[in-house]
Amino acid sequence: MAAAKKAVLGPLVGAVDQGTSSTRFLVFNSKTAELLSHHQVEIKQEFPREGWVEQDPKEILHSVYECIEKTCEKLGQLNIDISNIKAIGVSNQRETTVVWDKLTGEPLYNAVAAPVSPGPSDPAAVVPSGSSVPAAGPSSVWLDLRTQSTVESLSKRIPGNNNFVKSKTGLPLSTYFSAVKLRWLLDNVRKVQKAVEEDRALFGTVDSWLIWSLTGGASGGVHCTDVTNASRTMLFNIHSLEWDKELCEFFEIPMKILPNVRSSSEIYGLMKAGALEGVPISGCLGDQSAALVGQMCFHDGQAKNTYGTGCFLLCNTGRKCVFSEHGLLTTVAYKLGRDKPVYYALEGSVAIAGAVIRWLRDNLGIIKTSEEIEKLAKEVGTSYGCYFVPAFSGLYAPYWEPSARGIICGLTQFTNKCHIAFAALEAVCFQTREILDAMNRDCGIPLSHLQVDGGMTNNKILMQLQADILYIPVVKPSMPETTALGAAMAAGAAEGVGVWSLEPEDLSAVTMERFEPQINAEESEIRYSTWKKAVMKSMGWVTTQSSESGMP
Repeated sequence: MAAAKKAVLGPLVGAVDQGTSSTRFLVFNSKTAELLSHHQVEIKQEFPREGWVEQDPKEILHSVYECIEKTCEKLGQLNIDISNIKAIGVSNQRETTVVWDKLTGEPLYNAVAAPVSPGPSDPAAVVPSGSSVPAAGPSSVWLDLRTQSTVESLSKRIPGNNNFVKSKTGLPLSTYFSAVKLRWLLDNVRKVQKAVEEDRALFGTVDSWLIWSLTGGASGGVHCTDVTNASRTMLFNIHSLEWDKELCEFFEIPMKILPNVRSSSEIYGLMKAGALEGVPISGCLGDQSAALVGQMCFHDGQAKNTYGTGCFLLCNTGRKCVFSEHGLLTTVAYKLGRDKPVYYALEGSVAIAGAVIRWLRDNLGIIKTSEEIEKLAKEVGTSYGCYFVPAFSGLYAPYWEPSARGIICGLTQFTNKCHIAFAALEAVCFQTREILDAMNRDCGIPLSHLQVDGGMTNNKILMQLQADILYIPVVKPSMPETTALGAAMAAGAAEGVGVWSLEPEDLSAVTMERFEPQINAEESEIRYSTWKKAVMKSMGWVTTQSSESGMP
């Protein structure tokens, strides 16, 4: 088996996939996009105070080294020589903020995390803080609320109109993005203030921290980020592709601490330690952009949806910035080379996707494992008129309605747990349809199909329901690791590496599973309009004065 593998082995490319709860290192064959080996390490989240979420940047870095070493050991067991690894790409959780000392290499504070789902109204105003929120709610998954007051004070002094930030960055002023977290650190952490005063501080998102550390750290590490991560900081002008002086002045952030902005595919530096010393790091993409590349959505109008705790939908809008009228974000999709054009995307997110399955498991106990939901839903094949709106902490895109709360409606004496399970899966699909409708209205080009990835896509009933409710085919690649694959493709295609071709004729080998709509268009529309009715009934449950809301 190993010998056969060796015979068809092309150059290999590694990918660091640094997520909110784990770090992974994966190695791909650049000729076949086959995943050869990988290793995963869980990452601790720290909750120093109610509503705060942090991670230890050194633990993140150590986890990367551990994953690389263990993956190389596994390759050795397969008789695969690690000298075949020609490049490394990095994909990372976006918006999480790190400040460190460039002389010692020590972090000056823990990494401050990003909440689960961004949007035009500040999500922190939508999601209540505190441990009383059910385990499946976004606030307990990945949410840091400390910057709420920072956002409030900044919003009072936005120059001119509220479009000042959005017109330059594509983003609303929100706790979600890095600039506000960095402002909080500068205001509240003496070690950070002192390091800035003494010209020792460097700022970055997780990709910057990793690339700087892996390329030498205090001994000549490269301080850079790519355009996709930069576009999530609220300091980056997505038109000029540079840090914006006016924005930095508005947030009072010294430009000298910011990383150099590079393309998503070029050699940033070489690994300075570990099993892969000397290998170039040559790809860098925020996780959702990496999945877009891994799904090969290279043409405008192509879109992917990643199904996790929440869902992230990105639609490639080509070389033009499309600003949303329907509550979506405008972001940089990728720039695959120093001299290559930049591509943009519209992004919308569903706050509660996999989280609703966990809620059925942990809070209602109607399933013991997340996988069981498919079996329950299959037993009935319908929700029997039952609709589930999982607005556990308000409605996100496209409504932005903090007063909403979750409801299950349309119950009869025949409704049982199977119908509720089915309705929960439908809820994920209906929410995706709402984002997709908003994208279609903003872009003016209806999608011909939706490409999907993420853990929940293993649920065949969910995928079929998604095709039925969108009334377009849903297409799933046979190789589910699209985020890591995107980072590997960017690294392998970089100038000076050149082992991965991104030419269309070389990318057609990926096998796909297709789910075609199996109901008629009329039935699809009736179900969707009934869902909309249920959504309206979920609104207005909580007023901001209500003591039970947990809101300020």
